[in-house]
Amino acid sequence: MTEADLPAVMSIEQATFPLDAWSEGMMRGELADMPRSRHYVVALVDDEIVAYAGLAAAADQADVQTIAVLEKHQGTGIGSAMLTELLAEAHRRGAREIFLEVRADNARAQTVYRHFGFEEIGTRRRYYDDGTDAIMMRRKLNG
Repeated sequence: MTEADLPAVMSIEQATFPLDAWSEGMMRGELADMPRSRHYVVALVDDEIVAYAGLAAAADQADVQTIAVLEKHQGTGIGSAMLTELLAEAHRRGAREIFLEVRADNARAQTVYRHFGFEEIGTRRRYYDDGTDAIMMRRKLNG
């Protein structure tokens, strides 16, 4: 992902996370930390950005910062491909485990994360702006 991708990315961000979307300034801050501690990618279909994902990595831990796929492309495998890329990057950076938070009301995403070997490790009460809890998940990575 580059700054040139931000208009499309921010459109997807607003559509996917209408209640707690990141600001463009927050996203620019994430991109400013690439490649030092961040890794952000986009997915294209017919030259259109339809998804993006980001990873934060430091020492032996990594965090999935975000994964967003335009609604009309959900269920096509793009989200899984994005997560696969983030897991591979975490491994390349030497992470031993990877964490994420997912909305408690997002059963579809939880199912995907469990399929990828993530396990629930706790709950962050009222984590999201609308008061929804976040389920914290972790996956250990093979060395």
